[in-house]
Amino acid sequence: VVIAGIGQLPVGEHYTASLRGLALDAIELALQDAGGLKPDILYVANMLSPVLSHQAHLGALIADFAGMVGIEASTIEAGGASGGAALRMGYLAVTAGQADVVLVVGVEKITDQLGPGNEASQMLNVDSDYEAVQGMTPVSQAAMLMRRYLYEYQPPRAAFGGFPRVAHANAVSNPNAMYRSALSATAYDQASVVSDPLNLFDVAPVADGAAAVVLTRRDFLPAQMPHPLVRISGSSHSTGRLALHDREDILDLEPARRSVERACRQAGIRPGDVDLFELYDSSSIIAALSLEAAGFAQRGQGWRLAQDDQLGLNGLLPVSTFGGLKARGNPGGATGLYQAVEAVLQLRGAAGPNQVPNASRALIQCLGGPAANAATHVLERI
Repeated sequence: VVIAGIGQLPVGEHYTASLRGLALDAIELALQDAGGLKPDILYVANMLSPVLSHQAHLGALIADFAGMVGIEASTIEAGGASGGAALRMGYLAVTAGQADVVLVVGVEKITDQLGPGNEASQMLNVDSDYEAVQGMTPVSQAAMLMRRYLYEYQPPRAAFGGFPRVAHANAVSNPNAMYRSALSATAYDQASVVSDPLNLFDVAPVADGAAAVVLTRRDFLPAQMPHPLVRISGSSHSTGRLALHDREDILDLEPARRSVERACRQAGIRPGDVDLFELYDSSSIIAALSLEAAGFAQRGQGWRLAQDDQLGLNGLLPVSTFGGLKARGNPGGATGLYQAVEAVLQLRGAAGPNQVPNASRALIQCLGGPAANAATHVLERI
């Protein structure tokens, strides 16, 4: 399965744009990049539109608005992993021969509501009956995980600042990033607490955005493509227990671990064979736990990778190469598609000042809830 076209919009506060308008702009960019291929199926990744935009049925809505009436179209929702789950659905459709061309678009319009309504919408990703009803949010969940991590492994609290510093350094040269400014160690250490022990720079900002990819088979491509080809060589989606209190070990992101193992096994590689990892850094603690789950660090040692530029563009394992969720911004259900687009740019050698040297293989992963589900893909330059 080849990613023939990509498109993305700047992540931010698009107050004057509609949900369907954002999706269409990303779709048009991806279709143009794909040389005019016509999709047979449209998958729309979204997490919060029914609540924030009072709009469900996005498959039909966006297919109609994009002038694709008559094609198969549906919405894929898997919390923060919606983008990766929709990408996998597109991958499966092409692999199974059910479609020659699949268009996958992720779109989120966070700013359709502000204040308490927006905050409450984020609680849809936790267990409503046993967690949200008690006032738990994704941020407070992450704070609980970090508190336990600090207790179990005793890392220096300041060490977690390495994750947002890497993300912000990479976002400086990304025109689509929400926060294009570097972050100093001093600024991190002095930041206000959001949910103890998480501070302001430990948590990724939610925002509006849309990104799209076009999938097809290699033999269905136009004779001349204007860019190097990238294929999906591994794809996996795994789930686990949603509520933290139901887990045997809250610091073991089982779905993330399983999905990496399965995707890498399918691609015939080990995690260490990739040149970059677009991880789901919704918070600093999730970044550390994701590195451990993926096998890049031992349990309790993920924070060490954020030291000494090991995760920078020229490091041993570049992550968040365009700013990640922390600095590029976290557009909910669209995040997984942004990761795919950014990885494709790296593998095409078209990442500009954000280019990872000689990148030929990438691992991308997005997580839903507190890693209750994980969608992971291996992308390779052909």
